[in-house]
This record gives sequence, C-alpha cells and structure tokens, in this order.
Amino acid sequence: MLDSLLQQFARFGVHLGLDRIRELLAALDNPHHRVPIVHVAGTNGKGSVCAYLSSVLTAAGYRTGRYTSPHLTSWCERICIDGTPISESEFIATVKRVAAAIDPAKPTPTQFEIVTAAAFLYFAESNVDVAVLEVGLGGRLDATNVCDRPLACVITSISRDHWQRLGSTLAEIAFEKAGILKPERPVILGTLPDDAVAVFEPRIEELNCPAVWIQPATPLSETEAIYQGLRYPLPLPGDVQLLNSALAIATIKQLRQQGWEISDDAICRGMQQARWRGRLEWITWRERRILVDGAHNLASAEVLRRYVETLNTPVTWVMGILSTKDAEGILKTLLRSRDSVRFVPVPGHSFTPPEDLRRMAIDLELDLTGAIDDNVETALVAACEDASRLPVLCGSLYLIGDFFASSPVEQVSV
Repeated sequence: MLDSLLQQFARFGVHLGLDRIRELLAALDNPHHRVPIVHVAGTNGKGSVCAYLSSVLTAAGYRTGRYTSPHLTSWCERICIDGTPISESEFIATVKRVAAAIDPAKPTPTQFEIVTAAAFLYFAESNVDVAVLEVGLGGRLDATNVCDRPLACVITSISRDHWQRLGSTLAEIAFEKAGILKPERPVILGTLPDDAVAVFEPRIEELNCPAVWIQPATPLSETEAIYQGLRYPLPLPGDVQLLNSALAIATIKQLRQQGWEISDDAICRGMQQARWRGRLEWITWRERRILVDGAHNLASAEVLRRYVETLNTPVTWVMGILSTKDAEGILKTLLRSRDSVRFVPVPGHSFTPPEDLRRMAIDLELDLTGAIDDNVETALVAACEDASRLPVLCGSLYLIGDFFASSPVEQVSV
C-alpha cells in the first residue's frame, strides 16, 4: 500500500527547488524547525557517514533520526530512529497527513519532497534529539536544504555524477553541493579535487563557516583505525572508509564543542555497530559467498576495483547499469583482462541495454568472457558454477535492492 500511495506523486518527476517543500512544511507547522540536524552532502560516502554519525549519536544516548536515500528493499529504510526503520503503518499515516496539507492551487510537490516532509514530521513528533540528513541530489536546491542553522554540514566527496542536473564540470557540481553551507555554521570536508576546493574556499570565507578539512584515518588493521589519537573499530570494508570514518569522527568532535556529550567510548561503540547495506557487502546466497556493491559511478567503481584487487582472486562480474550513468567509464574502471562478466537489466528502471554493455566491453579489447542474462538470479547461478571465481554483483543500487527483495540472502562478516 505504501508503494502505491507514493507512486501517485512519482508522475511529477524530479524538479529541484525549495519553494514547494517550504510551502508544504509551513502548512505542517514547520516541523523541520523543531529538529536539530547534521546535513551530509557529497557524491559518494554520504550513506556511510550518515550510518557512522547516527550510530555514534545513538550510542551516546541521544534519540537519533536518520534520513537517507535511495532505499534498497523498502521505503521504510529511508526514515529511521536509533537505527530502527519507521513502520509501514506509521509511514502511510504520516504520508497521508503530508498529502492532506498540499495546497491544490499550487504546484504539487514531488515524491522526494513528500517523503522528506514526512521524515521531518515524523522526527519532530517522535521528539528526536538530533537527525542526520543525507542530501538526495546536489544540495543547493535539494528538498533537505531547508534548515537555516544546522549543527554541522559535511561534504564527503566531489566527483562526476548526476551531471545531467548538476552540471558537467566538477566546479559546477561543487557549486550545487556548497549550497548546503550556512552562515557561521561549521563544515567538515573530505579530500576534494582542486576544482572543487576552488569553489568551496571562497564560499566558506563568504559565509564565515568554521571549516575542518579532513585527511583519512590511519589503518591499524583491516578492521581498526586511528584518527587524531582515537583508536576505533572499522566494520565497513574498503579503504574509502578511512576517510568516511574520519569525517564522522571530526563531525562528532564539532558537536562536542557545541556541548553535546559524546564520549570516546560512545564513539567506539557506535562505530562498531554501524552498518550500511549494499556497499562492499559480503553475503551468502545458495551457499556461495558473494560480494555486493552499488558501484554506480566512476568514483564508487574505483573504490570497488581497489577492494577487489586486495582479494587476489579471479572475478565474475554480474552487473546492470542505469542509462543515466557513465556505463563505459564504469566498465573501463572495473574490468580487467581474463575477468568474466555477465550483463543484466535493472528491473523497473531505465537501464543501459545489456547488449550495449557487452559491446562496450568488447571494445575495451580485454581478454575476457562476457554473457547476457535475463535477470540477476540466472546470471548469479551461472557465475557461481565456477568455484574458482568470486561473483561480484554491482553497477546499480536499484539492481541490488531488487535482488535483495526477491532472493533470500544472509549477511556475513568480512
């Protein structure tokens, strides 16, 4: 029922802008003004940073909301309190209240705006102490960008993605993401390309934002790191988590300066308990160990490629890629000679035809085998036949979400 309820707003498409969401929130008595927020933007790493932050804040004893997108298997994943998703009945009831507040004489809010308003309303009425909000698209005109005085803003990374809406250059994309910065509010930034730094530095100076530029933490082992003297567990795999975890801890330290009571012990417990599905995630499916990762743009594909190289094992890729993504660039980043690859469609979304992906792979002139399958299950069955190769499912979070929803899988340790 929730899917059908939200589907009626999908026809209004994606239209960036803040007028509709502000009018909708005003009709709901501005619930966003009652929720202290940490606002997280960036091309990649947003979800992991939100997972770390919300887990640490919960471990510190704060009632913590978390709003993220997209979801993998259920809309309810997007709105959580202390790591527990909103129930479907509560989500339906909240969306209905939001829909009832729409002024029929004005432009209808988009689906994302409806869900964002529902998140603010749910958090406010649930009396959360703080909410961690992930930007949906860009930042400046994203529906989450309605709070004038966030506790802190976080910029995780800048790379080329969603260029159809955000701009074709890193500077244009950085401009959109810098739009979440607010006057005199702290901002914590990851390692950004020079073109992005050239956008952020004058904006930070103009708004007089206390800025903290982060370098990655130092690894102590595969599952432990140290940042500014604090040793902590690192449960999420991949070298990119050295930066993501450092961003989260630096943000927590900013909150400490504002009077939030968050001990080192709470940081360590929260980091240990952090989970983020569909990103460098190991699962068991039909008694085979499989690696799953979204890898939906060049930067995330590079992270996956580096991680796979550390495993030192032959790979069979199972992948589907949306039509809006740089499919050729993703293939160039991931595929290597003597890899095996199987291409599949992405159910329910506009995807690059598997035939086109196979042609792109052939054009790379690599010594690899490629095949086309009708669906992920068929492709994985074939991939699992060769016990010497590791099956890796990747290319789209929507593809992974559909697989999780239709197939019983078990999460396993790294």
